[in-house]
Amino acid sequence: MFEPVAARPAGLAARCTRALLSPWSRLSLLVLLLAAGGTCVLLFEPQRLLSGGWKAEVGGAAALVLFTVAYGVCTVAFLPRPLLNLAAGALFGSQLGLLGAIGGTVLGAGLAFGLGRMLGQDALRPLLRGRWLKAADGQLSRHGFRSMLAARLFPGVPFWAANYCASISRMSWGAFLLATALGSIPNTAAYVVAGARASTPTSPAFLIAMGFITVTAVAGALVAWLKRHKLRPKPVPEQDGADAAARGRSYTEV
Repeated sequence: MFEPVAARPAGLAARCTRALLSPWSRLSLLVLLLAAGGTCVLLFEPQRLLSGGWKAEVGGAAALVLFTVAYGVCTVAFLPRPLLNLAAGALFGSQLGLLGAIGGTVLGAGLAFGLGRMLGQDALRPLLRGRWLKAADGQLSRHGFRSMLAARLFPGVPFWAANYCASISRMSWGAFLLATALGSIPNTAAYVVAGARASTPTSPAFLIAMGFITVTAVAGALVAWLKRHKLRPKPVPEQDGADAAARGRSYTEV
């Protein structure tokens, strides 16, 4: 007599749990988190803290670690990495600034990749129906390390966009993080050196860094234009064979 009454709350709780953990609920949570992060960046402008220096009691290794963590969190919230790289050079110099910037880059990429994979992948993968989307997903899934390394080496693809696109694909964690760490070194180093030598804009180091940034930007745009055909989906052999067989049958019938 009391069994249906006892079973009803359990069934309601199970339905609520499934609804909260559904792919679209998790995707909504991801959108809210990213919107909140972007709003905080606009309101509080953490880049001023990064470029304006730390409090007197924070220095040495603690300042570098704090900068690395802040760098990673700010990249998840869509703060442009070039600003953070320039700030790293201005605050810590070329060598320590590069260490902190690369550490923050990998940390921020890992956070974004994890958020996208846990909260967005299940909801967004079924939507990859367009041929361009399928081709891009196939390229990232089959050639994860190579694709991500190219995206990091040649500027043009926004850092956050590459992170979340990779998280929706089937790229492995190891390939993503290793390609991010290695591919981010050249451009990050150029920005860090430029930030460290910003007070002497006529110095050879500053001019070489700015020249490298310009050349890689132009080269990235050129390579993307030349390789654009690789994203076009290839015809499926089975489908072509089926069409040929169908045509053969139609000719036989005639």
